[in-house]
Amino acid sequence: MTGIYLLLIVTIIVIAGAIVEGVIHLRNLKRIPIRIHVNGTRGKSSVTRLIAAGLREGGMKTCAKTTGTLARMIFRDGSEYPVFRPAGANVIEQVRIVNTAVANNAQVLVIECMALTPILQWLSEWKLVRATIGVITNARMDHLDVMGPTEENIAWALAGMVPVKGKLFTAEQRHIDIIAKVAGDRKTELVAIGRDMVEQITTEDLAGFSYYEHAENVALALRVCAELGVDRETALQGMWKATPDPGVMTSHKIEFFGRQVFFVNGFAANDPESTERIWNIALDRFPDVEKRIAIFNCRADRPDRSLELGRACVDWPVADHYLLIGSGTYIFARAATKKGLDMRKVLFAEDRRVDDIFEMVVGLTNHSSLVMGMGNIGGPGMGLVQYFRNRSAMEELL
Repeated sequence: MTGIYLLLIVTIIVIAGAIVEGVIHLRNLKRIPIRIHVNGTRGKSSVTRLIAAGLREGGMKTCAKTTGTLARMIFRDGSEYPVFRPAGANVIEQVRIVNTAVANNAQVLVIECMALTPILQWLSEWKLVRATIGVITNARMDHLDVMGPTEENIAWALAGMVPVKGKLFTAEQRHIDIIAKVAGDRKTELVAIGRDMVEQITTEDLAGFSYYEHAENVALALRVCAELGVDRETALQGMWKATPDPGVMTSHKIEFFGRQVFFVNGFAANDPESTERIWNIALDRFPDVEKRIAIFNCRADRPDRSLELGRACVDWPVADHYLLIGSGTYIFARAATKKGLDMRKVLFAEDRRVDDIFEMVVGLTNHSSLVMGMGNIGGPGMGLVQYFRNRSAMEELL
C-alpha cells in the first residue's frame, strides 16, 4: 500500500501545482489590459508586427511575439530576441511570453497564435491568451492534414480562437459567414475589413515599406490601431520603421560573370493562392528576363502542401524550369506531372546543399533569370535566401 499512497501524494502535488500555475497565469493576464491574439493562414507574423509597431508609435507600452519564420519576442522599444525552445515548439510557451510581457510592464501584448489543430486553437485562446481583441487575417488552403480537408474546415478551425465577449477584426472575405457565426455565438463584435477599406491603402502607403507588404495586412493592422486610438499617419510611421519578419518578400540581384540573377523570396507563402499571387507579382516586376526558374522547397512532413502546390502550379504562368529542393520532392513532382506539367522542365535537387542549388541556378542562366523560391521557408529555404542576400550586388526591395 505504501506505493499506492506515494503515487497518490505525487498526483495530488502535481494537480495542486497545475492549479497554482493556472491561477498565477490568469492573474498575469489581467495585468495586461489589452491582449491581441492574431490568427490566420497567411500574414499572421506580418500583421502582428504591424499592429505592435503602430501601437508603439502611438505611445502605447507594447510587447509582441511572432511564431512565423523564426519565433521572436519583441519588446517595448522594438528590440527583439529569439524565443528559446529547448524541446521544440509548444503552445505552452505562450505562458512564458505573458510572464515576460508582465515583467516589462506591457500595456498591450500582441501575440501570434501558434496552434494548428482545432482543439488547440480554442485552448490557446481560452486558457492561454483570453484576448480582448482577436484578429484573423484570412483562411486559405494550408495545413490540410490537421485543419482540412476543405477551406471551409480551415475557416472553422481558425475561428476556434475567436475571443468571448471581445472584438474580432478580420480581412477574410470568402468565409466571413463562418467567422460571423462563431463571433455571434461568443457574443463578440465582428469588424470586417472589406475590399473598400483595402483599396484605401495607396501606393504611397506601401512605398514606405522596405519590403513588399500586402495591402490587406496594412488595412487590417491600421483598423486595429485606430480602434485603440492611434491615428492612421502615426500608425503608418511606426509600421514603416518596424523590423520585418525574416520571411517577408524581398528580391536580390546578383551579377555573376556577365549573368544576372534576380532572386525573389516567396518561401513564406505556403498556400497555392498566395504563392500564385506572389509569382505573378515577381513576373510583373521582372518582365524582361530570359529565363524564369521556379524553386519549390518541399518537406516530407508537409505532404499536403506539396500536393496542393504541385497541382496548382500547372495553371500559373509557365516557368522555364521547376527546381525541386528539400525532401519529399516526388510528391510535388507526381502531382504536377499528373496535372500536365512537362516533366522535362523538372529538375531534382533533393537534400542538396545550398551552394549546389546556387550552381544549378547559375547553370540554367545564359544572360538573365528570375528565380523565385516557394513552398517552405524551413530547411534549405532560409539558407538559400541568406545565400542570395549575402552575395547580392544590390538588393532590390519590392
